[in-house]
This record gives sequence, C-alpha cells and structure tokens, in this order.
Amino acid sequence: MENNEVLGSKGLLKKHEFVRILIQCLYSLGYKNSASCLEQESNISCKSSDFEFLEKQVLTGDWDSSLAVLDRVFDDSRDDSRRNTALYLVLKQCLSEYLKRGETSLALSVLQKQAQVFRVGREKIHMLAFDVITSKEMEPGEVDSCLVQDLRRRLLAELEKLIPTPVVIPGRRLEHLVESAVMNQIDTCMYHNSWDAVSLYEDHRCGRDQIPSETVQVLVAHKNEVWFVQFSDSGKYLATASSDCTAIIWKVLDDNEVELMHTLQSHQNPVSFVSWSPDDTKLLTCGNAEVLKLWDVETGVLRHTFGNNDSVFTVSSCAWFPDSTRLVCGSSDPERGIVMWDTDGNEIKAWRGTRIPKVVDLAVTPDGESMITVFSDKEIRILNLESLVERVVTEEQAITSLSVSGDGKFFIVNLSSQEIHLWDLAGEWKQPLKFTGHRQSKYVIRSCFGGLDSSFIASGSEDSQVYIWNVKNKKPLEVLSGHSMTVNCVSWNPRNPLMLASASDDQTIRIWGPGKPVR
Repeated sequence: MENNEVLGSKGLLKKHEFVRILIQCLYSLGYKNSASCLEQESNISCKSSDFEFLEKQVLTGDWDSSLAVLDRVFDDSRDDSRRNTALYLVLKQCLSEYLKRGETSLALSVLQKQAQVFRVGREKIHMLAFDVITSKEMEPGEVDSCLVQDLRRRLLAELEKLIPTPVVIPGRRLEHLVESAVMNQIDTCMYHNSWDAVSLYEDHRCGRDQIPSETVQVLVAHKNEVWFVQFSDSGKYLATASSDCTAIIWKVLDDNEVELMHTLQSHQNPVSFVSWSPDDTKLLTCGNAEVLKLWDVETGVLRHTFGNNDSVFTVSSCAWFPDSTRLVCGSSDPERGIVMWDTDGNEIKAWRGTRIPKVVDLAVTPDGESMITVFSDKEIRILNLESLVERVVTEEQAITSLSVSGDGKFFIVNLSSQEIHLWDLAGEWKQPLKFTGHRQSKYVIRSCFGGLDSSFIASGSEDSQVYIWNVKNKKPLEVLSGHSMTVNCVSWNPRNPLMLASASDDQTIRIWGPGKPVR
C-alpha cells in the first residue's frame, strides 16, 4: 500500500516511488543484497504485485492467467498498440510450446478462445497462426526445459518494456532521471565544451577555461595580410592564405604546437581561399583573381591547375565531396558558373547560364548530398544533388561568406550589416537565429562553427578582435583581443574543441587555447 509521504524541499517527490526506483537501481547495478535489504527495511518491493503474479504465471506456463493479468493491467491504458503486442507475444509463446510438444488441438483451442475473448483482431490472430505454424523451431520434437525457461524469461523482459507504469518501472529509471537533470544543467551552461563525464557532487558549471580564449602561439611567416585560415578535417594540419600570393601548410603537433610545413608558391595574385580534402591528402587554393590549384599535402608539390590553362577562369571559392576525388568550384565571373571536377582536372558537371550569377561562396555538406551556394550577394541556393530539388533563401543584406556545421544540419552566413545568421539546412525555420556584436561593414569577414557538437560560433571582426558566441545566445560569450588589425577569418579545430585559429591583416595567425579559470 502506497503512502502519501513526500520528499524534497518542494514536496514534489513521492517517497514510495523514490524508494522503489532506488531499489531498481541497486538491482540493475548488481547490488542484489543491498536491494533486498532495502526492500525488507522499507517494506516496499521493486516489483508490483501484479507483475510478480504475471512473472509467476509466465514462468510456470499458466497462459490463461498470464493473459488475464495482462488484460487487467492494460485496462486503464489508452495504448492499444502496446496491449495488443503484449498479448500477441504471450500467445505466440503459448502456441509455440504446445506445438513443440505436439499438442496441436490445444494450440487450436487457444487460438479460437483468445480470438473471441481479447481485442487482438482477426487479422492479428491469422498472422500469429501463420508465424507459428511456418516457423522451423515449432516442428514437434524433444522439449528442452532449460530452453523453455530461457524463452519465458526473454518474454518477461519484452513484456516489461510494454507494460505501463506503475505496474512496471521503466528500465534504469534513476539513471535516466539523473542524466536528464545533468543534461538540463549542461544545456544552460554557456561554456560547456567537453565530452568528459561530469561530476554529480555539485551542480554543473563550466568556465572560460573550457573554450579557446587565450593566445598560445603567434604564427609569423606571411609577408602581407592573411585572408583565410582553415584546419584540416583531422585537425592535424592548418592552411593559411595571404595577399602575398602564397598559401602555407602548417603541421599541428601532438602538444598542439603549430609548425610550418610547406609554403605553396605558384599563384600570381592574392590567395583568398583554401579547402582541405576530407582525407587530408590534398589542398585546394584559389582567389578572386586567381585560378584553382591542387596541392599534395605531404610533399607540398603542385599537382594540377584547373581550367585547361585558361588564366581567365578565376575561382572565388571551392569545396570537396566526401570521397576526396571530386571537387566543385564557383567563379565570380557569371559566364564561368559552377564546375565539378575530378582531381585530374576532368570536368564532370557544370552549372552555367543565366540562372547562375556571380558566385560569392559555396560549400558541400559533409554527406555530399547538398551544395549550398551564395549568389550575387543576397541569395542562398541549397541544391540536393540527388533529387535536384532546390530551395532558395534570400537575405536583405549582402552576404560575404558561408560556413556549414560539422553535422551538416546548419549553416551560417556573415552579412555586411554586422550580423551573422544561422539557418537550418532542412528549411524548417522561417527566420534565422541572429548573432551580433562584431564589426563588419567594408571587408569580407568569415565565421565558423566549433566546439562540442558545433555549439559555438566564432568570427573575425573589423575591430581587430575575435568574437565567440554560444549558439543559444545572440550576444558574444567572449571577445578575444590580440590582433592589431582586422581579423578576416577564423577556424575551430574539428578534433580539438579547445583550439582556435584566427587570420588577420596584421600578417599573423593566432592560435588560441583554453583561458584561465575564473576564481
């Protein structure tokens, strides 16, 4: 008999339910003696009387009683689907055992009786009969009592998942409740950025030491403004592009120090964009007044220049497909459009014509299914490359850059109106989430997703600072100072949530690491 005693400062927890869940947890953790002692001391059983009775009837093969108690416990339930499934499972076990023992007449009698008594439905009964009769396991033969008991226990385990509360407590209920409470605390923690398990001894709260917010290294190798920076997919490499007409491949060491690996010299004009192949073996470089070039990462050797030696075929942006053998590039010249190539320079597909205006930026989702393109400053087109279904998103202000989240479900665009807009790829949102605080009016500023589950957005800014937001808050979480001129681009290491890189007109690249905890 349950009492009405409650626990907790708010009086919201029923003591009987709380103790019952504690007992279940002890049993699930393997502390059977402790669980049994608590049952005796509290006079509260983990299993309800109805389920204990059902368990006894199933294990002894009393199928009429089993079906009767099931019908009773589901009497107040509105879930006919679960009820019917539970009855079906019991009937199936019952028929299986009769047929295995060669008691065909009994099996037939059960089918006829239960079809009339229970609301299982004629079609369900016919399907059950077919399943049982056609099963090879149901051929008459010697009955293994150990196997029968094992099958009955499996049946009980399945029934536990179907029977409503409070007759049965959902599995691992205490773990679920505690985990839900922890997840709620994590969801409200603006700095959470770790895969590590959290402590239960105190309420969860992270500090700025969980995100990159302090300069740990300054890279000085370019001779002019640095316009682009991007970590490779594995996080083991970093590439930068500069108005000094070079790109540089950097190596990220095991201690997170970054060292120069190759300086790529072949472009005749500023390099404003790079793109890593997903397998980290190849790098693309290009610029608004430059052709597209493919480099070997290991050797730093130029492998191919795209465009059939057409120096006019300038490329503003490019992206890889997941197989690392195909790539796509877009030109600021409307006549050139968008072209898909293989790594040998063979054109696979092209999108040209009046419907393809100037390409500002483009990206391919990590699964390779969609291509996102920014056209003529304000228009975003999302093309499903399999179905060829296209969706158009129009912004009111000029778009300068595009970035896709690591899971491919979201993308962000930087606007010249000093806003960053976050859109969902599926098109379910009518309005974007908006982030403000940084400065952008004259130059191309690039932002990125980063951190645990792409929970953060980072962006450069014309006020020489780096801005970081949690996607749940439109106001900056951190503003990082260190550069002396415009920060053009940022990149968050996809494998290390505590590592961020920024590229600036001050000719340097800053590597940012965890900040000092606030005491």
